[in-house]
Formats: sequence, structure tokens, C-alpha cells
Amino acid sequence: MAAYDFTAPRLHVAHDLFAGANLPLDRAQANYLLNVLRRQPDDSVLLFNGRDGEWRASLVPSGRKSAHLTVVDRVRPQTAPPDLHYLFAPLKSARLDYLAQKAVEMGAGTIRPVLTRYTQGDRLNTERLHANMIEAAEQCGILAVPALMEAARLPAALADLAPERLLVFCDEDAAIADPVAALRRAADPAGPVPLAVLIGPEGGFAPEERAAILARPNSVALSLGPRILRADTAAVAALALIQAVLGDAR
Repeated sequence: MAAYDFTAPRLHVAHDLFAGANLPLDRAQANYLLNVLRRQPDDSVLLFNGRDGEWRASLVPSGRKSAHLTVVDRVRPQTAPPDLHYLFAPLKSARLDYLAQKAVEMGAGTIRPVLTRYTQGDRLNTERLHANMIEAAEQCGILAVPALMEAARLPAALADLAPERLLVFCDEDAAIADPVAALRRAADPAGPVPLAVLIGPEGGFAPEERAAILARPNSVALSLGPRILRADTAAVAALALIQAVLGDAR
């Protein structure tokens, strides 16, 4: 990342990317580049679609409100998305925006809303959620927007996880108070394992929900220390710990 171009804006596009392609910009994208960022003809724009890597394109305005991009060359090959599933109980909209952005930044490859007994934000705006995920990927040099799965009740979400996937969930009653020690104990000495992290609602998990999570094979309860954290703060703290001890930040 030392040679990465942090000055060029990045856009997520649906089009295939290859040298010489001419890609039209929608009105919002054109306005962003021309009027918000005040980019000039032939300025560089970085593009990614989650399939073809990252490409440098040249801006070609055709007025104050319209433009297209001419794809020039590939600057980074496509890499596999992180094998980290992020499951969370939806929050109220502003904090949900933050949570979605940080999950993308912290390396989630799949994101799934999970409805629990104490979930407060069960009226989920998936378009807004996905837009925040795209924005985070654009701003942080990420090559693929995480997959967004449909919301599910907790029992269904647990059943959908493969048995070999290690599920880490935040639990103030965790038997091991040291979160690093708990994660190291759960690590597979044979090598990295597929991971999932589950963040509950503001009111925590109901007793029967906590019992169901613990009854699942390959689950570990994670304490986040002596302080009570908001759900969105707990999400960032848990993801940082998991990536540092078991994930791709090692």
C-alpha cells in the first residue's frame, strides 16, 4: 500500500473493466467528480467492481453535468474477499451507518443483519446499508464490496453457519475475562479457520439466545473488558481483536 494513489477518487462500478472501455457515469457520479471534487479533463479516477481488480481511468467531461471514463490500465489485481462473516443486530439508522462502514473497513467479507429478541432497529433500510458499504469500500481501497445477506432470525442465522466456522460473540459473562487469551484458546493450531463475529443488540442476548449460541459447536464467548460499550463500539473493538489474534492483521 506504500505506493498506493490516495489522491485519485475511487468509484465502485457494475461494468466490466478492461483497457479501452468507455464507461458512462450516472448523474450523481458525474456531479461528484465535476462539481464536488472539481476534477478536470484527463484526471485519474480509480475503478473497481469486485471482479476485475482496480483500474485507472481518465475523466472525459461532456458538459457541467455529464461525463464518462476511459479505462486506461489495471493498477491492482483482484484478490479474494475476506472470509469473515459479520452478523449484527440492527441499530437505529445513524449508528447503523457507522456500524456498516466500520465492518467493511475492518475486513468483513459477508455482512448479515440478525434479528434477536431485543433488537430495536428491525425496520432495516437495506439500500442505505448497502450504500454505506460501497462508500466505505471506495474510501478505503477495498477491492470488493462485502456480500449483504438478507436479514434472518438468530436461530436461522446460526443454522446457516458452517460447523467449521468459528463464531465469536460478545458476552459480558464470558468465562475468560482476557479476550486475547480466549481467542488464542479457540485458535486452530493447524492454521487459520473461517471466522464469524456476532454482535448483539443494545439489550444484549436473551438467556435462551445465549444458550443457543453456546450450544453451537465452535463458538467462543468474548469479553470486551470492564467497561460497558455501546453496540457499535463493541463491534469495532471485537473486529479489531479478532483480526489481530486470528485474522489478517497478524
